[in-house]
Amino acid sequence: MKTSDTPSPALLSCLALTLTLLLGSACVPQNMVVSPLGTVVVGPGEDIQIRSLEVLTGSIGELGIPRQRTLAIALADYGPIKGHNVSMGAGLDSLCTAEGGKAAAETAVGDPRVVGVLGTSCSVAAAAASPILSEAGLVMISSSNTSPSLTSDLRGKAGANYHAGYYRVSSNDLYQAQAVAEFVHTELGLRRMATIHDGDPYTTGLTAAFAVAFEALGGAVTAVEKVSRGDTDMIPVLTRIAAGNPEGIFFPLFPDEAGYVVQQIEEVEGLAGLALINSESLLFIELESVDAYLSGPEFNFGANVNQATGRSGDELFAAYRQQYNESANNAYIALAYDAATILLRAIEEVAVADGDTLFIDRARLRAALTATTGFNGIVGPISCDSFGDCGTGLILISHYTDPTVNDITQLPVVFRYAP
Repeated sequence: MKTSDTPSPALLSCLALTLTLLLGSACVPQNMVVSPLGTVVVGPGEDIQIRSLEVLTGSIGELGIPRQRTLAIALADYGPIKGHNVSMGAGLDSLCTAEGGKAAAETAVGDPRVVGVLGTSCSVAAAAASPILSEAGLVMISSSNTSPSLTSDLRGKAGANYHAGYYRVSSNDLYQAQAVAEFVHTELGLRRMATIHDGDPYTTGLTAAFAVAFEALGGAVTAVEKVSRGDTDMIPVLTRIAAGNPEGIFFPLFPDEAGYVVQQIEEVEGLAGLALINSESLLFIELESVDAYLSGPEFNFGANVNQATGRSGDELFAAYRQQYNESANNAYIALAYDAATILLRAIEEVAVADGDTLFIDRARLRAALTATTGFNGIVGPISCDSFGDCGTGLILISHYTDPTVNDITQLPVVFRYAP
């Protein structure tokens, strides 16, 4: 039998395929261009892999748990993609911290089968997770992050924490800042406001954007104060605020710190009766009494239908209650559902089947998400810009006076904002 030191064409082909797989791509069908970001190969009988990066523990676990649960509902509603089921694996707890976001992202990219992730719940976690996921070629879609730093200033300038492959259906906080400024100035007739943030991308970005919007309307920001996560004594901060004689305070802090502000404000001379404006975090803690305004995303869209699944908001909310024996914020559920379905829709759009094997080009997946225009979601029409902002910008402000109520849909809406 004649032998040769020259490798056979079949062996060369096998070696090339092995090398390509090791480099994060694959031997793809001839009608596909090999992706600069790699190609995920889903073998016969294998599931398409995505991951959930939400906050699942602590006092703000209620931000993330409903979103992870809703992802499971969305996967069941959407069904298989070109003969392959979609698996979310075990939920990764991003902890609402930079450390948690980094660790969750590293876990996700450690599995080369993962195509994309849903999350995070908190902007501070996203700022740490986004560069890791972007570098690995993954896409990330949040239903909760709102810091402008993660996308742009809505005028074409990228934010400090923007990285390619990041998207969100939650609205940029520049919209919420404008909504709060208009409400305070026009509806409440206030001209002097103080703000409190905790130094993270969410609270810092939102209070800074509010100050710009409020001053543009003719108002004055009398103090910009900072607390730290975990602080319990708010008297020093409130005392400094009182020196400026404000008419109200905007403090989009997380639940524990926001609660201490409400509980201690009456102890500081000159602050009794001030208008208090928070995000929705006050709903997550127990208070003996409260009189505050809460700003957050629109939640009245029960009749809207998600075009990918045909499920209406009312049907989705009912399904959530039936499956988990409890209710959750309608906005959280709707935003998470829409985020999941635009990811699944984009995967289906770019996935190429070759027999029982599926090839998902990471670069094409990003392009498909960026090209999302006029997708009819439960939250309304969804269109993404070049920086990944896909939110509607619709904001509600509700009046919170009954501390026994923890469902924002049960509070009276006093102001609506649309861009």
